[in-house]
This record gives sequence, structure tokens and C-alpha cells, in this order.
Amino acid sequence: MYKTFTRFILVFFLALGMSSPHTLYAQGGKTVTGTVTDPGGMPLPGVTVQEKGTTNGVATDFDGNFSIDVASNDAVLVFSYVGMTSVEQTVGSQNAFTITMESNEESLDEVVLIGYGSQERKAVSTAVSKVETEDFNQGQVSSPVELIQGKVAGLQITRAGGNNPNGGTAIQLRGVTSITGSTSPLIVIDGIPGGNLDLLQQNDIESFDVLKDGAAAAIYGTRGTNGVILITTKKGKKGKSTFNYSSFVSRDYVNRKPDFLSAEQFRAAIADGIIGENNDLGASTDIFDALVNESNLTQYHNFVASGGNETSNYRASLYYKDSEGIALENSREQFGIRASFNQTGLDDKLTFSSSAVVNINDANLLGGGQFGIVTDWNPTAPIFAPFNTSEEGVLYNEGRYGYYQPENGYNPFSEYANRFNQRKQLTFSGDAKLSYEITKGLIASVFGSYQRNSWDDRYYRSTQDYQQYNSGSPYFGTGYAYKGSHLDFTQTVEPTITYSTEIAEHSFELLGGYSYQYSATENYSMDNSGFTTDGFEDWNFGAGNAITDIDLPRPNMSSFKEDNTLIAYFTRLSYNYLDRYFLQASVRHEGSSRFGANNKWASFPAISGAWLISDENFMEGASWVNNLKLRAGFGVTGNQGIPNYQSIVTLGTGGKYPVFLDGADGATYYQTYGPVKNPNPDLKWETKKEFNIGLDFGFWFNKLSGSIDYYTRRTEDLLLSYDVPQPPFVQGSIYTNVGNITNNGLELALSYRVFDEGDFKWNVDFVGSYQNNELTTLSNQIFSVSELFGGNIGNPGNLGSAIRNTEGGPIGNFYGKRFVGFTVDGKWLFHKADGTIGRASDMTEEDKAIIGNGLPKYYASLTNTFKYKNFDLTILLRGKFKYDILNTVDLFYGNPSLLPGNVLTSALGQYSNITEAPQYSDYYLENGNFIKLDNLTLGYNFNLGENSPFSALRLFGSARNLATFTGYTGRDPEVQDTGLYPGIDTRNFYPRTVTVTAGVNVNF
Repeated sequence: MYKTFTRFILVFFLALGMSSPHTLYAQGGKTVTGTVTDPGGMPLPGVTVQEKGTTNGVATDFDGNFSIDVASNDAVLVFSYVGMTSVEQTVGSQNAFTITMESNEESLDEVVLIGYGSQERKAVSTAVSKVETEDFNQGQVSSPVELIQGKVAGLQITRAGGNNPNGGTAIQLRGVTSITGSTSPLIVIDGIPGGNLDLLQQNDIESFDVLKDGAAAAIYGTRGTNGVILITTKKGKKGKSTFNYSSFVSRDYVNRKPDFLSAEQFRAAIADGIIGENNDLGASTDIFDALVNESNLTQYHNFVASGGNETSNYRASLYYKDSEGIALENSREQFGIRASFNQTGLDDKLTFSSSAVVNINDANLLGGGQFGIVTDWNPTAPIFAPFNTSEEGVLYNEGRYGYYQPENGYNPFSEYANRFNQRKQLTFSGDAKLSYEITKGLIASVFGSYQRNSWDDRYYRSTQDYQQYNSGSPYFGTGYAYKGSHLDFTQTVEPTITYSTEIAEHSFELLGGYSYQYSATENYSMDNSGFTTDGFEDWNFGAGNAITDIDLPRPNMSSFKEDNTLIAYFTRLSYNYLDRYFLQASVRHEGSSRFGANNKWASFPAISGAWLISDENFMEGASWVNNLKLRAGFGVTGNQGIPNYQSIVTLGTGGKYPVFLDGADGATYYQTYGPVKNPNPDLKWETKKEFNIGLDFGFWFNKLSGSIDYYTRRTEDLLLSYDVPQPPFVQGSIYTNVGNITNNGLELALSYRVFDEGDFKWNVDFVGSYQNNELTTLSNQIFSVSELFGGNIGNPGNLGSAIRNTEGGPIGNFYGKRFVGFTVDGKWLFHKADGTIGRASDMTEEDKAIIGNGLPKYYASLTNTFKYKNFDLTILLRGKFKYDILNTVDLFYGNPSLLPGNVLTSALGQYSNITEAPQYSDYYLENGNFIKLDNLTLGYNFNLGENSPFSALRLFGSARNLATFTGYTGRDPEVQDTGLYPGIDTRNFYPRTVTVTAGVNVNF
């Protein structure tokens, strides 16, 4: 009965498309019959049986039987099945065969990084996800982590600012874990904790290993609360020297623009008497289109030389990338080199490895932030206009140098012409590791790294800039210059020793180590004005008259330095019994200079175990189960991602006092200093305690494989600033540990090899997650905060904060008025707390309520990968579900009361009945659910002859953010969804784009 049921399940999946029968091509010669079984002797239906070198093939039936005509006794039959190792059998004189196919267990042998070491996948007892090169998102990415967007369950990667080449990427793993501390995972690049993502190019990355749960991340102690992302770069390999050249070009296209009034619609509103006639300024300008860089182009070039022999290998990578944003005056040009070298000696007992990478980039920061002007720009206003301050029939324009200057706004094109804002940055990282095998299984290593990041900022406003010469300007028509420099560096030294041994059926690995990390930051800046010529720009600060002319704004000069030290001792024991039972325990004892004198040190323990159920004797009859492993773990991690010097007294400047020195004609004024914060010797890190239970599985010869994880975590001793009385305290607030955050979630990852026979392959990968976040407590008997407000909506109307996080409630709650309707004359009506209905002027703070939540509950992505002969096609769908979005664009600009300022067409359509100023309420909350066709890539790998100078050649084309399926009416439903204040679609936006890429990759 059991075998019949299992065979039925197999045939059921075949009927869904997992396998398909092949046509029998009669070739004459002889007929061969037989049966194909799995290692347990169970018949395998759907196995492809093909005469090698021909199209002649059949598939086994329900009972695993086949019959095929072959040309002769010399024919070779190839038996193939998803998840099984292919078998070749020469026919010879036999007419009947019984073929046993073995499971392909490659996935269990995969090596996974776990921090300060690695393990085979089957031995991993914690929640770790690995993504390798072949699974990366292809095409143009602004940040290296976007290569794995939608690939790891529980990992959120969001670019709320669009595809701005100078913008940032928000990363969050398993929800919110802190209020004021760091919320991003620790990045470790080739063993360097706190690695700089600017030093990574997409073609240089080998894999990402994501340590998700507390047991996995505890080895990194105070920096592991938000998870750890281990990034491994490519290294040279043994064999002949090879070269690789990769290149792509990409272009951004606006996928959706806000629907503001055009010049024609604006004039129609004037004709209808909605807007006064004096608002027609005579031109027709689509300021949004004018701000778009239609000729934007991003190009990337990467050249690699690599090779190696039995004792050494090397890899050197040169790259150049020039990224132009969709916005004018918005770009980033960068180039650099990454080189690595590895060598072994002394009978392979001594290993030395080293790498160095340099990135030099030049960013134009002037453009990109001006698209908000669309909401203020009169579409009948010109961009260029002659200077005229007369009111008699001619366009009034205070701009003296050819640009129209609105009375209550600004002209971005005037800024582009008369300003520059530039950053030149140099980032370096170097590391080396020396390992020696003292005796069998005993290896001592020392790892050291140095990271250095510096940039110089230049900013200048010329004498022709409107801000410098307008009638109220304090600069009186002179130029303004600013210079700033930044330097941060980190030095790391980590000696470790590992011992591995086997005793009978027991295997042990013991790790011990010490970590020292010192980091420092230095800043310097100065500004001056009063430049009567633009000839020097910012290269002659002494020429600025503001040094002596007190009628001009005072010049400024500042400098700053801070540093911190982190020291740790750590150990980990890994135990393996019968390759079936696995146990791992670790502890890290760590001290940080950031915390108070009474709490410099803390310990972070972890323990986890795994049981490979599928290898038990009682599973022998379940041959369809190839991998079934139960995992459970508990770990404690910390968060020290706060500013330096929060626990001690720091001094700041106050007023000046006169000192009358002997013989002096007047007073000398001395600067006073005083404490700017209250010291807290008890300040300590936030502590997260996390339990994780997971199941890894592989069925039907790993045709269907994946994992499911449930976690629950509690972050204690949250860091927050609390109000305190004066006296006894010197200042009115103190930074201390009080609150708790609790969250839990469920994560699912599935991989389904739908078809993997012959020339056609089809694989489906799904990752999904559910998360629930709660701000459990904020107060204790000494320090009290009842709620945290954030997400300022802004003006006009001073509408305040959109989100309120309260004790015992979920994170990200929208808090505001509840909409009822409108009066007959278009006035707002809202629910009051007492059950009555009131006007906007009647509403009080007590009438407000929770009206929605901006944090998605569910995340999901689906990747389909197709391969046919030399072609491959990848389709990535990604979505977020069950959350709300506050549409602030509709809130403000879908309101006709803002006329004659520019408004959305909806203000004269569906919202035309509104006659009062904008009000924040659930009227402007929308369902944010969406599914995106996020990445579509088509590639072709050429067949190259023996005489070709190339060993491989691939062409590809890709499109990102190609389509969005949503009910949200705003520009894009993918708004900020990390941190405490998610779900707000802000008015200051960078256009979302469709990115189209074409590229080539060649080996020779």
C-alpha cells in the first residue's frame, strides 16, 4: 500500500508537468526492455531513456518499465531523472536491463560559511541561507545587496529613493529589532567585519551567506542582533591562466509620473474661473519632463586575470562604472582594482592569503532632489525669461541672469547653471591571513585587515545664483563656498586556533579566537562668502570678504574626531555523531568602549542542534525522502550600533566671558564650555534573545527541496533618550536602556525542479515570510515614555506625525482622524471619540485612533528559470502584502484649495468637491499590496569551436522593475518598509524607473 501511494504521488507530480513522456522513434536493429528503480528498489516512472547521440528516446511507465528500439548492439542508453545521477549503459548483447539510479546529494555537500569557518550543508544546525553567482539578479544594480533581492526569506532590501546612483539601500532582516540602534545586518566581506559595500562590484562576488537566527549570529556578539551577511569574493583557481571581460550598458525610463495639471489643463481651469487670469504666465512647461535626463546611460566594464597552480593562485579585477541617473546633474563615476593572492607551502601546512581593493569615485550630488518642484511650478511659467520687475503686462521675473524665478519658489535650472555639489571619494581595504597546521587537525591562524574611507566635498553658489542676489539675500550678490573632508578607518586583528578530530563515529571541531577592532572618524569643514568673482570658485577661501565684512554671514570652521574600540574572546564547539546528529555551541565575551564603566563587557552564548532524520534506519522505506533535517537553536546577540560617547560627559561650547588683562585697552573674550549630556555609567548594549526551529527537506530525489523556519525573538534593554528632571541632572535628558521589542515570524524557501531532462530545464524558486513586530515596553519605574511619534507629514497645515508606536502595540501604526464624509459644501467630517461626528476644527487629540499599519506582514518572491539549449530565461516576481500606504501626494495636491499652485488632475476631478485645506486621515490610506515583475533576463551562450580565441561567450539582456500589479494609486507601492516609521509615500521623490540592460561576458 505504501509503495502504491508513493508511486501515485510521483505520477501526480508528473501530470503537473514535472516530467513528460518522450516519443518513441523506431530505429530498427533490436528492441531493448527493462525496469528502472530507485536505491530502495521502488520503480521510477518518468525516467528518460535515450539512445546517446540521437533523438530516439522514451520514458518509463507507471511501473518503471521501458521498451526502446535501438540501432545496434553498440548503442549506449542514457538514463536521466531530476535529482538522480545520470546512468549510461552499453546495450551489447543484452535485451533486458534492470537499472538502479542513485540520488544526487550535491546539495548536502554544499559548503556554507558560518562565521570564522565553514560547514557542509548537512551539518548546519542554524538558520543560514546561501546564494551563489548563478542565482544572482542580473543587470544593473545600484548596490551589491540587490543581487540577492527576493532570494532570501526574511531579508528585506528596499530602495525607497529609486534608482538614484548616489542613493542608499535599506536592509533589514527579520523585522525591527531596535529603536535608536543600528537596524541593518552586519556586513562581513572576506572575513572583514563591517566591510564597505562601495568596495564590491557585482562581477567580483562569489556568494552571499546570510546568518539569520541568533544561534548563527552570536559568534559576532554585539554586532549580530540584526543578522550577518557574509560576502565571499571570487578567487583564482588552479589551472591555466584565464581572462574574463564583462560589460553592460543600461538605461532608465520613468515608469510612472505624477498626474499634475498640464499647461493646457491649467489654462482650461482659468477659463472656467477656477484660477485667476493673472496666473497665466504665457509659457507651456512640463517641469517634470524637463528635469528628466532622457539621455541617461550607465556603462560598466570589468576585466579579470586569474590563474593558479598546485601551490598558489591569483585573481586581479579592474573595473570602471559610470552611472547617470534619470535626474539631471545626478551621476557617479567610479573605477578601481581588486586583487587577491593565495599560496601554500611546507607540504601544504602553511597557507598565506591576501587581498587588496581600491575604489575611487566622483559623484555629482547637485541633482536628484528637485522633483518636488513639480508640486509648486506653475505649468504656464517659463524656465528662461528676461529680467523684469515691472508689473505692466510683462512676466514679472526677479531673475537677473536669464532664468525665471518664482516669487514663492525656486528654479532648479538656475541652480544647475550656477552651483556645483561634488564628492570625490577614495576607499581602500587590505587584508592578510596566515595559517599553519601545527599537527594534524590543529591549525593556528592570524587575520588582519585595514579599511580606510575618505572623501572631499566641494560646494559653490556663484554670484549669479538667485539665493545670493535676491532682494532679501544676506550675501548681497557675492558668492558662497563650502569645503568638507571626511576620513574613517578601521583596524582589525583576529588570531584564531581550530582543532578537528574524529574518535570512532564522533567528530569534533573546536574554535577559539580573539578579536581586536579599532575605528576612528575625522571630519573637517569650512565655509565662507563675500566672493566678488567666481573665478576662484572654492579654491581661494581667503578671497571671501566675509572674513572681515561683518554685514555678511559669518564664516564657519569646524573639526571633529571620534573613535571606539571593540575587544572580544570567542569559542565554538561543533559536534557530529554518525553524520546524523549535530550539535554546536558558542560563546563570545566582548567589551566595547561605547558603553558605561559598569557595563563594558558582556557574554553572548548560543547553542543549536540538528537531526538528519532522513538518514535513520526507519526511513529506508521512504526512498522519496532524500533529505529531512530538523534544526533548533537559541542565541543571544547584542547591538552596539549607537553613537560614540553616549555614556560619558562630553563638553560643548557656550557663551563668552570678558577677561581684562593687564595693560590691555579692552576685554579679551574667552570661550566657555559645559556638559552637553548626562553621563550614564550603566549604559549597555541592547540584547536580543532568539529561538529558531527549522526543517530542511528534499523530496523525490530533491526535485522539491527547501526549508521552513519559525522564530521568536525579544530585544531587551532598548536604548532611548528619556526626559529627566533638572536638578539633579545637568541636562534634561539621558540616554539609557529600558524598553523591549518582541517579534516572531515564519519563513519558507522552496526550490522545485519542474523539468530537467534533455535540452530543456525549468526550475522554480519561492521564498516567503511572515513577520509580526511589537513594541512591548517603553517605560519602567524610573524612566517613562508613553509613545513614539514619527513620520512627519509636513506643511502646509503643520499636519504633524503620521505614525505612533505605543507600548504593547505593533510597530508602524498610522494614527490619525477617521474619515466620515463631506458636508454638502465640501467640508471635512470625522468620527469623534464619543461617537459623534465633527468638523476638522472640532477634532482633538483624543479623537484620533489607530487607522492602519505601514509595515508589510507578508513578503514573497517567485523565480522561474528556464534553459533551452544555449538560451536561458529568468523571471523574478516579488511582492509585499497586508500593509497600508499614506499617499501624501494625494493628500496635499489632490486638494483644490491649493490652487493656484499646481495640483493633481484629480483635484479638479474626483476631489473637486473639497473646499477645505488638506487633512490627514484614513481617507488617504490605501492598500499597499503589490506584485512586481522585478527582473526579466534573457541570455544566450555561444557554442565556440576549438579554434575560437574565446572559451566562453554570453550575451544577455535584462529589464528591472518592468511592471507593477497593485491597487495603489500613487507612483509606486514600494515605499520605505524598514524601521519604526514605514509606509509613507513622501512628496520629495526620486522617479521610479524601468531599467533596461544589455551585456556581454567573455572568457579567453
